[in-house]
Amino acid sequence: MFIDIAKINIKAGNGGNGAVTFRREKYVAAGGPNGGDGGKGGDIVFVVDNNLSTLADFRYKRKYKAENGADGSKNHCYGKSGEDLIIKVPRGTIIREVESGAILRDMSDDEPFIAARGGKGGWGNSHFASSTRQAPRFAKLGAPGEEWDISLELKLIADVGIIGFPNVGKSTLISVVSEAKPIIADYHFTTITPVLGVIRMGIDSSFVMADIPGLIEGAGDGVGLGHQFLRHIERCRMLVHIVDVAGSEGRDPFDDYRIINEELEKFNPDLATRPVIVAGNKIDLATDEQRESFRKFIEDQGLSYFEICAPIVEGTKELINAVAKMLATLPPVVVYEDEGVPLEFLEKKKDDGFKVTVEDDVYIIEAEWLLKILNQCNIDDYASLKYFQRVLDQSGILAELRKMGIGEGDTVSIYDFEFEYVE
Repeated sequence: MFIDIAKINIKAGNGGNGAVTFRREKYVAAGGPNGGDGGKGGDIVFVVDNNLSTLADFRYKRKYKAENGADGSKNHCYGKSGEDLIIKVPRGTIIREVESGAILRDMSDDEPFIAARGGKGGWGNSHFASSTRQAPRFAKLGAPGEEWDISLELKLIADVGIIGFPNVGKSTLISVVSEAKPIIADYHFTTITPVLGVIRMGIDSSFVMADIPGLIEGAGDGVGLGHQFLRHIERCRMLVHIVDVAGSEGRDPFDDYRIINEELEKFNPDLATRPVIVAGNKIDLATDEQRESFRKFIEDQGLSYFEICAPIVEGTKELINAVAKMLATLPPVVVYEDEGVPLEFLEKKKDDGFKVTVEDDVYIIEAEWLLKILNQCNIDDYASLKYFQRVLDQSGILAELRKMGIGEGDTVSIYDFEFEYVE
């Protein structure tokens, strides 16, 4: 089965806890704090694997968790960092946050993507030693790793999409103009997965063509496997629309052409404006009158039209040359911009639960929902900092700090972020 969409849960590793230990050596008086920091939790990292062509690996496994960082220990020993979890996906996979629908990354290049960052390790008590606090008996807990529900959606990366009704010769065309070897038979839905073929025009010139199966009347409304395969056309720079000009299965080529275009527009209106070349196939079965009437119908719409008989490679060279010429004038394949989860969305999802503890005048705030907002904020940016302060105020955290007696200049600690309290 071809799988091109999946929903999974990813959880980065938690940071290890800092240690509360003191130096204990014979003949050494007043040994100070020497607790080490916890290790960083492992990240969830996505990488492209060109050997994958579906998301079938995610059909049964839905939860992915990276390793936690180890706790710190005595003698300033840091905890071991957790191992990153590497997840391989096909090229062209789009990663979205489920609830907001925001695009986190389009995996169209070879750059790894850290989808969930591991929590930083907590500080050991040696970090809190000062001239007035010489024996701190507290340390920081490790920060929790990020957790997201994400969807993976595969949109194949191809320059040209071949569209048309089942059994019009799409697979035959791609098999004779490229090295692709699709299954070809004289019945509908022989091709049940998109097939990619590389068309080589010269030593340094080539393009990728995709045979898009499953298009029938109602595909734009999700009939059959319509939506499952229509999404793969969205990246294509142009389309080659193949029509059985002979109507060899009792269908009308004029209706076939119209219906496919209507389905494209229903699914995504932008597809209806995509550059297109029309190919009339099975001309060996058509009468001269059928061929000429359909040619006139297409050319009257200002479109390029080519007659082909794919099985015997008649007209295919001229068609491919025209495709290459048109591609040279078109912009590159669409790559979707990273959006990131909106801060306003994260704020709406907060549960307002938090915990404030005080250790030697350090006010420690724990709230996993707040960490997600903090990670998305740029604290060096004034507007972003003001937004974060507003979240602290509206969630009741600032009121709780005042209730607990915080004073001017006291330290507030939120996981790995610290600041001095100012009224």
